[in-house]
Amino acid sequence: MGGMKDIRIVFMGTPDFAVASLKRLIESGYHIVGVITAPDRPAGRGRKLNESAVKKYALSQGLEVLQPTNLKDPVFLNQLDALKPDLQVVVAFRMLPVQVWSNPKLGTFNLHASLLPDYRGAAPINWAIINGENQTGVTTFFINEDIDTGAILKQERISIGDSETAGELHDKLMDQGSKLVLDTVEMIIDGHADPIPQEDKTEKLAPKLNKENCRINWNWPKKKIFDLIRGLSPYPGAWTMLHNGTETIELKIYRTKMIDESHQKEAGSLLISKKKIMVAVAGGYIDILELKMAGKRKMDALSLRNGYDFKENCKLI
Repeated sequence: MGGMKDIRIVFMGTPDFAVASLKRLIESGYHIVGVITAPDRPAGRGRKLNESAVKKYALSQGLEVLQPTNLKDPVFLNQLDALKPDLQVVVAFRMLPVQVWSNPKLGTFNLHASLLPDYRGAAPINWAIINGENQTGVTTFFINEDIDTGAILKQERISIGDSETAGELHDKLMDQGSKLVLDTVEMIIDGHADPIPQEDKTEKLAPKLNKENCRINWNWPKKKIFDLIRGLSPYPGAWTMLHNGTETIELKIYRTKMIDESHQKEAGSLLISKKKIMVAVAGGYIDILELKMAGKRKMDALSLRNGYDFKENCKLI
């Protein structure tokens, strides 16, 4: 078995989600010959350069790190060749050109946080919750020309709790995914990989999140509103506009509860009591538990209730 761990692995990834897989490979004794991650980005007010989570971890482990801005750049391709990878593992990186993924003799595989072919795309964890799924999972697959369409190596299901947020699900999938990456590497090295082509049919997609698809529509059924809010919590946050007297302010809402109750109120109108901020929706209310006003910190509803002057007829639009 000694020779198995000698295969040369290049790891590609950027956010925290990817660190868990890299860490598990290193702790299992695999030979990571190089790590490819995003270039440092200016962040915060001082615009000081921010290193990716993967870069920070890789440097702490003394690994060689490459940060190409262009994956087709001949200089980068030469550096990659010089690492002589037998296998490439990709977790939360970006689309690879054919020169990169077709390079190693054992192939290049990716970890995706959904049960492919469902939820191909940039935000699979969020969309599974937004769409009210009660399960999702992690999939490893060999990379090909198209995004998230390559032949499946391994797949594992995980259930989604009724009020679970995207943040909570992210952490579960990150852990489960790192185990799946390890199992997949072992399977490929042992020569037991039996990739199964993906079916093309899927109605369920996971497009990039943007301002438009993160906005709450108070005319929707309350379960759909509830799922959108938890599916975008803690990041990037579902948003709405508060219309209060003469001012209109953007609000982000992170945690809510559904209340069944019939009423005649207009959707989006607010019911403010001593301790609660509730929004009228069809067939009941959305009880807001945690929210954030533009320019303020995140807080519970009671803190906002006590520190903000809600006018008569205030509503969310």
